[in-house]
Amino acid sequence: MNGRVFIIGLGLIGGSLALCIKKQHKNATIIGFDVIFEQAKLAKMLSVIDEIAPSIEDGAKEADLILIATPVQETERIMQALVNMELKDQVIISDAGSTKKEIVKRSKLLADKGVAFIGGHPMAGSHKSGITAAKSILFENAFYLLTPEDHIRAEQVQQLQSWLSGTKARFITLSPDEHDYLTGVISHFPHVIAASLVHQAEKTSETKKLVPRLAAGGFRDVTRIASSSPEMWRDILLHNKEVLLSLLVNWQEEMQKVTNMLETENSEEIYDYFLRAKQFRDELPQKQKGAIPAFYDLFVDVPDYPGVISEITGILAKEEISITNIRILETREEIYGVLVISFQTEEDRERAEACIHLHTSYETSVAL
Repeated sequence: MNGRVFIIGLGLIGGSLALCIKKQHKNATIIGFDVIFEQAKLAKMLSVIDEIAPSIEDGAKEADLILIATPVQETERIMQALVNMELKDQVIISDAGSTKKEIVKRSKLLADKGVAFIGGHPMAGSHKSGITAAKSILFENAFYLLTPEDHIRAEQVQQLQSWLSGTKARFITLSPDEHDYLTGVISHFPHVIAASLVHQAEKTSETKKLVPRLAAGGFRDVTRIASSSPEMWRDILLHNKEVLLSLLVNWQEEMQKVTNMLETENSEEIYDYFLRAKQFRDELPQKQKGAIPAFYDLFVDVPDYPGVISEITGILAKEEISITNIRILETREEIYGVLVISFQTEEDRERAEACIHLHTSYETSVAL
């Protein structure tokens, strides 16, 4: 497709969308804007975008597609500003926010102006942020949720999907209300629980000094999503307040159920509680991206001697396998420790595991 695509917000998501569109639509021109001008300059230098817009108004006026990849409250302000700008007649506007109901409500003013707004949510991410973390493969096999209102024509939705075809994502269309409830259950609420577990550990650490050291293992992995952007999650919680308040009530009822089982020492119910959770969790798709960014970790049993980490990283470097993070679990007492290596994709993890098996005798495993 030819045309001009204007991307507002040049972080991980905006930058990755730009790369996907450039890869699929080589004749398109990608214009970018970010409130942090250095981010825009870096995006241009890295060839993520073709041009830097000096302002939103300058970038929007000739755009055929406008993608807003900013925190949701900032998205609302940008949509309000776009209402008063000169735009092309057939322009399509979409966003990439994690909540949709309030955003779509704001789009009414654009609809009154005859502008098509289609809510969007690419359900992929990374524990890295910023334009330097942008990748054209970020959305592959991820769900990309679209929330068009009734007045949006089918061909407009198809046109947006064509622009975004380079993401290689799986498009699903649903209502804004359904979107916010589903993402509340599988993404927003788990982030609240992860943050609350960290707060509990922090309070306990005031009297139990071993907590931070022991939490370096499984606890740190379980609560990994609590390291997400506080600004982003503040906005998401306020936008999806009604759903989250309802889920918190359900959670309190669930915890009361656990409390009752413990107080009555009902071993059969406790066993069944964990069994049903295990069965449902084990049946969840393993190779499919969901609402929470996946972390592709490889656990390597390594002997405790100098140079073992550089040995492993050297092997992977020769095969040009990128590592996103590396650390050692410190909770083991044996002479063997556990090296945890994180990768961007499952393919990288599989290549790394095969490579380590080929060149060493170290045991490896992945968390299921």
